[in-house]
Amino acid sequence: MVYELYYWPSIQGRGEFVRLCLEEAGATYVDVAREGKAGAGMARLMRLLKGQGDPRPPYAPPFLKAGRLVIGQTANILMFLGPRLALAPKDEAGRLWANQLQLTVTDFVAEVHDTHHPIASGLYYQDQKKEARRRTSDFLQNRAPKFLGYFESVLSRNPRGDRYLIGAKLSYVDLSLFQIIAGMSYAFPNYMTKIVRRHRRLFSLHAQVQERPRIAAYLASQRRIAFNEDGIFRHYPELDVGVS
Repeated sequence: MVYELYYWPSIQGRGEFVRLCLEEAGATYVDVAREGKAGAGMARLMRLLKGQGDPRPPYAPPFLKAGRLVIGQTANILMFLGPRLALAPKDEAGRLWANQLQLTVTDFVAEVHDTHHPIASGLYYQDQKKEARRRTSDFLQNRAPKFLGYFESVLSRNPRGDRYLIGAKLSYVDLSLFQIIAGMSYAFPNYMTKIVRRHRRLFSLHAQVQERPRIAAYLASQRRIAFNEDGIFRHYPELDVGVS
């Protein structure tokens, strides 16, 4: 199987959660919008997005083409890939638990995005800076601690040890939590430095994933797009208030 990933070519965004899964598994895939002649991949992406010839078109990137299947929504893609790439539990209860955790990651990512676009995605950050400061202050004081505390608790309650979120083996959710910690550390370095001791398991998970051979090779390659101020995780110093 050669998987085709369709996502915007210049940002990590939600597509990065899928890329990490494919990279860790050593799967053969094409990052369509970044391949071939300039603009050709984007043209293919837009054709599928418009549903040309497909009665079940995706709403927005990322979406994955696997044979005749076109699968949209990050959590849905990972639920599909997880068992096929040995990155999900084999039992139904375990797979549902993994999906539940991934959907919680999805909620977290949406709230991260809204720190810099609290009014409208169609407006520039500069058009909503005052509102962004207020939204980010609440996010760092109230919302981020709830999400991070929840995942820290899940790690501590794993009956097979606190190394991974589910059982004794790495899953796609662990890769997603790696991306959350990496992205939050880029966007809010002052804040994240202050919470390391409170969330030692999450930071340990991040370090373990970062050192896995395929992930380390990916992070050092040109395939890994750098964090930037067009993606979900953005660093605006005026928002990184370093809540104690």
